[in-house]
Amino acid sequence: MSYDIALKRIYAEPDTCDGARILVDRLWPRGMPRERLELTDWYRDASPSLGLSRQLRRGEISGSVFAVRYRGELRDAPDNLFPLMRHARRGRLTLLSATRDLEASHLPLLRQAILGALQQEDAEDTSPSSPPCYLGLLDRDGQNGHDS
Repeated sequence: MSYDIALKRIYAEPDTCDGARILVDRLWPRGMPRERLELTDWYRDASPSLGLSRQLRRGEISGSVFAVRYRGELRDAPDNLFPLMRHARRGRLTLLSATRDLEASHLPLLRQAILGALQQEDAEDTSPSSPPCYLGLLDRDGQNGHDS
């Protein structure tokens, strides 16, 4: 199945095509009244930890180190993706952030993690849970005890 997850700056005007609008930053964006944002939710649990964000902002770590560590945070808390996955299954999901450069932010990594988790869940749903048990239908010789 295909899922539509868009990335958008919180300062951009809301659009009727946005679907579920979820702010995924730890901190509330400066100067933004909640009413203007038309948010579906403000979901902090899937955003990078404050310490990790601070290290990137201060230049203590590179973008590639940030990406590895953030993926690790997401991997260590897979349940944090469930609310976002539910929104993506219902239709378009727009992930919002106050960051200036969306492509250099955590949003592409988060979108990738959500899509990966959705694909994994979809694959698990299509595989059979267990083979049927025919043991009760066999006689002592391992033959089918029923007449055909």
